[in-house]
Amino acid sequence: MKTGLKEIKERIHKAQYDALKSVNRELISLYWDIGKSIVAKQEKLGWGKSIVETLARDLQKEFPGIQGFSSANLWRMRNFYITYQENEKLAPLVREISWTVRCSFTFPP
Repeated sequence: MKTGLKEIKERIHKAQYDALKSVNRELISLYWDIGKSIVAKQEKLGWGKSIVETLARDLQKEFPGIQGFSSANLWRMRNFYITYQENEKLAPLVREISWTVRCSFTFPP
């Protein structure tokens, strides 16, 4: 019976890990797209610091209780996109690394 229980526990842990990887992949894709959008708007419309601050306030108002859309994080998303956009081989792989790990590599405190 212990073997069966161990297998079930392992399967639960694997499912939890797979779910976290899937969520992480979607969030990284979202952060990439937000960063890309900010860069495009800056280039085409001359967006500056104040518009990113406004965007952060608007997102926080639209999505109350969801953290991660502060102006500092929006700037991190922009920098994330700028850092990896030109490397065709690396850009898709970057989306597989967790956001917190990448932030520690890219954005030292």
